[in-house]
Amino acid sequence: MIDLIIATLGQGLLWSLLAIGVFITFRVLDIADLTVEGSFPLGAAISATLIVEGVDPVVSILAAAIGGMIAGAVTGWIHTKLKIPALLAGILTMIALYSINLRVMGKANVSLLRMDTIYTFFEKLSFMHTWALALVGLLVAVVTCVVLFWFFGTEIGACLRATGVNPQMIRAQGVNTDTMIVLGLLLSNGFVAVSGALIAQGNGFADVGMGVGTIVIGLASVIIGEVLFGTRSFVSNLISVVLGSIVYRIVIAVVLYLGMPPNDLKLFTAVLVAIALSLPTLKAKWQSR
Repeated sequence: MIDLIIATLGQGLLWSLLAIGVFITFRVLDIADLTVEGSFPLGAAISATLIVEGVDPVVSILAAAIGGMIAGAVTGWIHTKLKIPALLAGILTMIALYSINLRVMGKANVSLLRMDTIYTFFEKLSFMHTWALALVGLLVAVVTCVVLFWFFGTEIGACLRATGVNPQMIRAQGVNTDTMIVLGLLLSNGFVAVSGALIAQGNGFADVGMGVGTIVIGLASVIIGEVLFGTRSFVSNLISVVLGSIVYRIVIAVVLYLGMPPNDLKLFTAVLVAIALSLPTLKAKWQSR
């Protein structure tokens, strides 16, 4: 039972990077970005392919981050320069990335069996695989939250946040909002790709279809975190997203333990997100009675 709890916590922490990426676009920029369904497997594909070629696992994760950033920048460029709506721009990039991911891997699935990963270091220190997942996930989540808290406190970070809140106002202050949107999408998909790389190394394989439904998983983590832990400040927002990701994984583990067929998980997640998104409206209607 302890191993199951640790494994669930580890998965929640690793997936929290995806949730943070979705948070940047969905809450900070107020954009629904579907690029994540392509950049997540892109990160996994780049990392797995490089590891098979003998590249250091940490270097492969950095390469995955760069790949995700490029994907996000492409979506931002399509949206800002070609004036295509953000949702459609994300869909176009996501579709293109499916073919690119196949090109990167050379096939639909790349196995990392018997390959050294970022978790191997901890496993050599006599940690079990589940504990290694949790330790790496905790380290990455803490570093990410600290770096983002610092970044969004800088002038550029403040401009990025203002772009999502009131683009007309920040544009009047001389800020190029198109650049801010591209920057936000770039950062978001960089974190999503790193999450994909870490998940692929943890699972022992990368698959071209592993990005299906990731946007809903990210939204579920963000919404659950906001509903349960609040949004009093930006740092509490970040912590809420990480905790929301962990809670989501716990909920998934519980429903699977209770006998829900794995094929129904995506349906369950969609219903869960719909309920969470409608809670403020339902609460307001209840209080007005």
